[in-house]
Amino acid sequence: MNRKPEGELRRGWTTGACATAATKAALIGLLDGAFPARVGITLPRGETPEFAVADTRSGDGWAETAVVKDAGDDPDVTHGALIRARLSHAPPGTGVTFRAGDGVGHVTRPGLPIPVGEPAINPVPRQMMAGVVAAVCAARDVAGDFVVTISIPGGAELAEKTWNPRLGIVGGLSVLGTTGIVRPFSCAAWIASIHRGIDVARAEGLRHVAGCTGATSERVVQTLYGIPDFGMLDMGDFAGGMLKYLARNPLPRLTIGGGFGKLTKLSQGAMDLHSGRSQVDFDRLADVAAEIGGPIDAIRDANTAMEALTLCPALAPRIAGDALRVARSRLPDTAIDIVIISRDGDIVGRAGA
Repeated sequence: MNRKPEGELRRGWTTGACATAATKAALIGLLDGAFPARVGITLPRGETPEFAVADTRSGDGWAETAVVKDAGDDPDVTHGALIRARLSHAPPGTGVTFRAGDGVGHVTRPGLPIPVGEPAINPVPRQMMAGVVAAVCAARDVAGDFVVTISIPGGAELAEKTWNPRLGIVGGLSVLGTTGIVRPFSCAAWIASIHRGIDVARAEGLRHVAGCTGATSERVVQTLYGIPDFGMLDMGDFAGGMLKYLARNPLPRLTIGGGFGKLTKLSQGAMDLHSGRSQVDFDRLADVAAEIGGPIDAIRDANTAMEALTLCPALAPRIAGDALRVARSRLPDTAIDIVIISRDGDIVGRAGA
């Protein structure tokens, strides 16, 4: 289990930043015949980190180096992965082209920032790598026509722990990063994945998507409605991030599924359902119980939302209705339904479309 370290958290570097550093080192080795031990790069916001070169290889017309990814104190599945870049000469006038090596995926669905068929190397990392190629070549007065092949050994296995298969990225990981910096325990990466899921669903013409708080609720909702994998948004605790993006990029129908505790917090108006950032209001649950003849005092004194539900199972449909009203206030033109699911995978409350 990943635990948040004590004290100030150490930031790390994105896969895109590591790939850029490896690209620079490989190109220097190819052009100069000698590899640097360390290379510095400039990130989009002006930071200038240095990276140690972990491995070097070369052959006829190509050179390759690697950088070990350091994600800092963030629980990133790619922390410690070897990010490799191979540079090889390309025909004059072709500029910089990118290829996916071992462990880097390809895009197979529309809606992502990279076209279908392309290596899953996102726009900002591409710009960063093209930038270092241009700078290194300008300093040596040579043309900047090169093929950049990025590989991540073991990336295909690591990708199974990410959202890539659902988003239609097959064969490996994505080379990501917009700032070059991994900020530990940031919500940004998760919310960005929700956004990309919505983009893919819209591009595929899907009319019904679902956001769920966990694996059990996701399984139940997907089975209930027959929604394809790419229509299942990894909402987790980030109901607000999902609803806000859907308000700007609407779809006709949305199902929100989750456990009683999480959806109770949504029914209270909370948009971040994490236990560290929102809490169940037991006084409010007791008020709801009073309206339906439940044990008011026992629910007010309950230790957990699950205990309250055990004391009064009729709470679930009422909470589903309240959560529906909150969601509809954010998406008034979307058909929404709420499904509350027990830990055993039983549906205990529903409301909406």
